[in-house]
Amino acid sequence: MTKILLTLHVLAAIVAVGPVTVAASMFPPAARRVPAADGAVAVGTVRLLHRICRVYAGIGVSVPVLGLATALAMDVLGSGWLVASIGLTAAAAGILVAFVLPRQEELLDRLNAAKPVERPATVQLALFTGVFNLLWATVTVLMIVRPGSTTGA
Repeated sequence: MTKILLTLHVLAAIVAVGPVTVAASMFPPAARRVPAADGAVAVGTVRLLHRICRVYAGIGVSVPVLGLATALAMDVLGSGWLVASIGLTAAAAGILVAFVLPRQEELLDRLNAAKPVERPATVQLALFTGVFNLLWATVTVLMIVRPGSTTGA
């Protein structure tokens, strides 16, 4: 059962978190390019990137759920690397929900109203997106390396 849970957890992370990290990273530069590009097509691209972030963030809830089930099955719930990963995952989710998605919506609203997007707003969004991505990269490293784990090499 542990191998099945671990497989589902890893697949969920790849399928759910991967698209969010890529689409969120592409959003700020795509929003900056709207005035120079064909307006309707460019806004449609930005709208699609935001939708990918929203939808896959919802699907991404399965990643920590499956991760906790896997940790319980492996009896490693109290391990330091796992506790750190849980904290970093919560921080990443908080940044996505509190900073990335709302700022994407604000920029998208401006673009839909044919108002210019100010560069500082896209830079700030890129900063929050970068922190979100860095947290997920750190969680990935912790999941692979698992300091102090007796199950790894």
